[in-house]
Amino acid sequence: MSEAIPIQNLYYLLCYAWDQLAEGEIVDIAADDSKTLTELFGRVLSHGTQRLVRRGFDRGYLVESEETPRLRGRIDMTASMKTQSWERGRMVCEFDELSHNVLHNRILKTTLEDLWHAEGIGKETRDLIHRQLESLRSVDRVHLTSGLFRRVHLHRNNRFYRFLLNICELLYDSRLPEQRDGKSRFRDYVRDPKRMPYVFERFVKNFYNREQTKFDVTSIQLKWNAKGELGDLAVLPVMQTDVSLWSSERSIILDCKFYKEAMSGWHGSERIHAGNLYQLYSYLRNAEERKGWEGSEGILLYPAVKGGFDHKFTIEGHPVRVVSVNLDQPWQAIHEQLLCVLDLASNSKLVRKRYLRRKIDDQE
Repeated sequence: MSEAIPIQNLYYLLCYAWDQLAEGEIVDIAADDSKTLTELFGRVLSHGTQRLVRRGFDRGYLVESEETPRLRGRIDMTASMKTQSWERGRMVCEFDELSHNVLHNRILKTTLEDLWHAEGIGKETRDLIHRQLESLRSVDRVHLTSGLFRRVHLHRNNRFYRFLLNICELLYDSRLPEQRDGKSRFRDYVRDPKRMPYVFERFVKNFYNREQTKFDVTSIQLKWNAKGELGDLAVLPVMQTDVSLWSSERSIILDCKFYKEAMSGWHGSERIHAGNLYQLYSYLRNAEERKGWEGSEGILLYPAVKGGFDHKFTIEGHPVRVVSVNLDQPWQAIHEQLLCVLDLASNSKLVRKRYLRRKIDDQE
């Protein structure tokens, strides 16, 4: 599956899913010749680190402990008594020190080192990573865990780190256990059946939120049109739409489906997944009780890399469309195809204007 989707398109999908398209433009994706997503991430992290070098790495106050003849900060009596430091005319003191050795810099360095040792990284990319590691010599490695990324606190002045840390976390989630040769290995992220559906859903939602202005884009929770005892109603599953689009003229419930079999093509003898259609139908029927959503349209959107399909029909008064977006084509074509799914014409001038605005914001 991953071999059929261009590396550059996978990168765009992730940038949209993270809602960090401007940050993702630190690398000229169109001119990049990376053979794997892992190598591309190595180049992106390297270019991102270069940018941090120019701006200055983020610093923060860290608690340091030191045995010293000059009192500063807070005296650590327990440590001083344990080492009997006063007999040497010294005390163990704790104090705050402004340092580059903050958690987000440590995560970045650790990930770059893992990439430098990884399989499938070309010499040019490896050299680029090595140069960035030189600028992080004063920063320590850290043992990566899934919970560690949640401990990073960022603010407006260092928000660019969020993009780099998203890549670091993705690589951590994709990392395979090290073998005896000490080389790092990463699984093919797009083959992960648990993560890619979420990425595709976030990509579609954020794409429509950024690239068109006709619809308000959100995700809504629908109530079942059911009656019964409170305890009985409580066992009904939650109906949460992937993407909901509303305007004064149209309301659309869009469900995103990322299936391996959908990626391999669509044959005339095959049929729509019954469960997917039943789910969408349930959304449409129960949305009828919501003001402004009485005559909602329904869309099932699948990714594809070979061929494509676009089926339209009406179910009990609701227009329904089952359509694919071809991810094995130039990005501008994907952009236009997604707008056509909503019957919106592509406005190249508007797209260009937004692109330039993002570039300006990225440079500030």
